[in-house]
Amino acid sequence: MRISLLTYSTKPRGGVVHTLALAEALARAGEDVTVWTLARGGDQAFFRPVDPRVTVQAVPFPPDENETVGERVLRSISTLGNAFHGSYDVIHAQDCITANAVPGKIRTVHHLDHFTTPELAACHERALLEPTARVCVSSSVASELLDGWGLSATVIPNGVDSERFSSAVPDSGRGDFVLAVGGIEPRKGTLDLVAAMAQVQAVRPDVQLVIAGGETLFDYRDYRASVDALVSSLGVRLSMLGPVPDDELPGLVASCTAFAFPSTAEGFGLAAMEALAASRPVVVRDLPVLREVFSDSVRYATDAASLAAGLLADLSGAVDPARTARGLALARAHSWDDAAASHLALYRSLLAEGLPVGSES
Repeated sequence: MRISLLTYSTKPRGGVVHTLALAEALARAGEDVTVWTLARGGDQAFFRPVDPRVTVQAVPFPPDENETVGERVLRSISTLGNAFHGSYDVIHAQDCITANAVPGKIRTVHHLDHFTTPELAACHERALLEPTARVCVSSSVASELLDGWGLSATVIPNGVDSERFSSAVPDSGRGDFVLAVGGIEPRKGTLDLVAAMAQVQAVRPDVQLVIAGGETLFDYRDYRASVDALVSSLGVRLSMLGPVPDDELPGLVASCTAFAFPSTAEGFGLAAMEALAASRPVVVRDLPVLREVFSDSVRYATDAASLAAGLLADLSGAVDPARTARGLALARAHSWDDAAASHLALYRSLLAEGLPVGSES
């Protein structure tokens, strides 16, 4: 089967990580897989090496510091759409930008957003309504899609490279720290995390907050300014690492004393699942989707105060070994090869129905 997966960036974002892992698993299953992407910021390739069995088509996307977010979205759509070519049995977009660039095929809805930028809001809506078929990585997001838009989706959970994180060697010289992965942005709940860490550091002044990641298409300067102001006013000890090299990420996750995941919206929570694979205690926002995915393998928090309480409990060493074992078992139960098999079953079903999910030229 000739399969094209499309993603909007070469940077280490959750949807991009998903796309590459799925592509490699499909290739291991013997399929002919091509990943199309926009090569942002002068990149020539993805943030990590890709299995050579996967063909990569990286379309140059030079930066333009003068354009607005809306203009960047429209240029992203047109640049990828104009470059895309080839004959594929299946074309599968992993985000709203690529679903607009090559419309009317298969789309994975990782999570649902509520944008205020007109161009982005329109992109988001079209990418839900126009595809022939939709995939969601959790039942919660599929239910939200059905309730809000009347659209059905096939649920295929994420995989996780659990061995990569479970075998990582912690760096004992780092000391105690709370780790969050995903950068500073509204959806990641950074303001609540900073407020929580002020309470944590009042009890444990030796514990630093470390935030990794942060590559994004969007402009969060105003939110980051609010976070910086809160950090300054509360005196929170914060280390911002920015994007971490892919081969260093497992060791960083394995080294943290506790992992914080206070996102306000998620589709699955891959970064938290990777922390469980590294046998780290995890505190997440109490969202229906995270209850569905993580069950009793994590602590839940509803606000900054309960987030601080959960982190302090884990930092004190009051980590239930049974919870750690459940978390590791949960991570190991999510295989990218299983996810690929489920995708292939869906592709074959859609093709057998004669639905337009590919291209002819």
